[in-house]
Amino acid sequence: MLVQLQYLRAIAALMVVYFHSVLQVPKVDPGFQTVFHLFGETGVDIFFVLSGFVMWLTTTGREVRPLDFYRRRIQRIVPLYWLATLFAACVALVAPTLLKSTVFEFPHVFASLFFLPWKNPADPTLTVPVVVPGWTLNYEMFFYFVFGLLLLVREKWRMAALFGTMTAIILFCRILPGELTAAKFYGDPIIYEFLAGVLLAKLYLDKILLPQTVAWPTLVMGFSFLLINETLCDASMRSYMWGIPAIVIVYSAVSIDFSKLPVIGSLNYLGDASYSIYITHAFTLAVLRVVCVHLNIDILANAPIFVSCCILFSALGGAIVHELTTPSRWRKWKRKPAVAV
Repeated sequence: MLVQLQYLRAIAALMVVYFHSVLQVPKVDPGFQTVFHLFGETGVDIFFVLSGFVMWLTTTGREVRPLDFYRRRIQRIVPLYWLATLFAACVALVAPTLLKSTVFEFPHVFASLFFLPWKNPADPTLTVPVVVPGWTLNYEMFFYFVFGLLLLVREKWRMAALFGTMTAIILFCRILPGELTAAKFYGDPIIYEFLAGVLLAKLYLDKILLPQTVAWPTLVMGFSFLLINETLCDASMRSYMWGIPAIVIVYSAVSIDFSKLPVIGSLNYLGDASYSIYITHAFTLAVLRVVCVHLNIDILANAPIFVSCCILFSALGGAIVHELTTPSRWRKWKRKPAVAV
């Protein structure tokens, strides 16, 4: 695995954590919670491009059956997400005042468990699951479903089939009458961020990359424009104003030869644990907010310190969950010492 992909996963996850951490800050410090500082939501766009990249990279040149592909994706995503969803649903049912963005409603819980877009009963303007950050997984699973089916297509036609299928779905959803939740969700051109990742993987495999002297400044430029565009533009322009810088970031990163550079162990590990961090950070932030409010801790009035603690504890919590829920970790711990012969 390219180590820069792990770095980007870690950075993207921490960007999202930062974004949600700032949203936790009460208005006791309005000077900190400004539009300029409220960025990081675009970490999701980096994730989407990376997903397309990795799916193409790991299936090209080998025979992968759709069922095997689905099985691996389900093993990777579903157990932790279901556990988080059921936990949040139980909290919403037993102690509804603890969660501001979650109200227990069985159809909503059912749709969340099966990655179906559904209006949030707590805020019907949002199409988000019980675990709010899980809206991205609804797109991920949709992409995996289509991608897995197209593994039956011959490889030389697969990319064209993927672009054609996704475009047809988007166009079909957009011409449907009414305000169907699913049509609005799947008709969003954000899907093209996955397809851009697929195209980047094809360029990588064909060794069509940026020169090393160009890749580094392009990487910096990509992150700069990502943060600037997030400040200037809202999510209605996401697919191109946020998506294009995310594409530039991934393309420039994979163009750089990181094999000649020392590995940043902590960032590499956080990339490995990025999924756990992403899924669990909402719970960590909620706990920190409740603790600070109920104990009247002054740290809540100091937004930079509070946000820093949110990022630190979210990373630690996600790492712990990653260790506890990764089967390979358990196998490693349970492995018996070899007996000399």
